[in-house]
Amino acid sequence: MAEHAVGTVSHYYSKLDVAGIELFDELKVGDTIHILGHTTDFTQTVASIQIEHENFESAKPGDPAAIKVNERARIHDQVFVVTPD
Repeated sequence: MAEHAVGTVSHYYSKLDVAGIELFDELKVGDTIHILGHTTDFTQTVASIQIEHENFESAKPGDPAAIKVNERARIHDQVFVVTPD
C-alpha cells in the first residue's frame, strides 16, 4: 500500500471525536486515511467531511475540513491517503 500526505491535524475536538485538518491536497469521502504522529498511528475510512458545519463529498487545499475520527488525533499529526499499489 502506498501513502501520500494530504494534510496536518490543526485541531482535535475530544467531545465530538472530530479532527480539523489543514489540507494541502484533496481529500474525499471514502478515502482510506492514515493518521500518524508521535503517539498516534491509526487507519480509517473517511465517512464524512464538513466544512464550516456543512457536509461535502470532498475538500480541496485550503478548505477548513473537519472529519470524524475513530481514535484520538493530536495537533501536528500527519494525514496520509492510503492507495492500493
